Amino acid sequence: MGTSERRVWFVLALLFLCLGLNKQLDLQSALTEIGRVLATHQHWYGQRQTVQVTFIIWVATAGISALLILLFWVRRSPLATLLAVAGTAMVIAYVLVRAASFHHIDRFIGQTVLGFRWNWIIEMSGIGVVIFASWLRAATLTPLNIASMEKEAG
Repeated sequence: MGTSERRVWFVLALLFLCLGLNKQLDLQSALTEIGRVLATHQHWYGQRQTVQVTFIIWVATAGISALLILLFWVRRSPLATLLAVAGTAMVIAYVLVRAASFHHIDRFIGQTVLGFRWNWIIEMSGIGVVIFASWLRAATLTPLNIASMEKEAG
């Protein structure tokens, strides 16, 4: 495993750690509440949708930039690493759209398909892709392959 690929797996692990902390601490709800209080206090609550759209554009731009950097790092990596980046992008996109809390999106992801809510399907699909990619990558890293890679790197 090359340095760039190791860096990508480390970044993905760090992102999922942050997402796990966010899930436990419910930080996006705190951010939403802080925004609501500021909007009310500063008298721009009526224009909050403009702020939400601006927030989504800013975050989407940052997310796309980060994704492009990750894709550049893994451009010569195995398919499993590319899948992991794609799955992570799915999860982060879901979290960001969820954090923006648009009511029509909330209504959509609250609907069910075959007894499962869309929010669960979308989030778990991305996580499932990353888990599968991790398993696939680990399966290709036999002890012999690892030793030869370390020899090449060292």
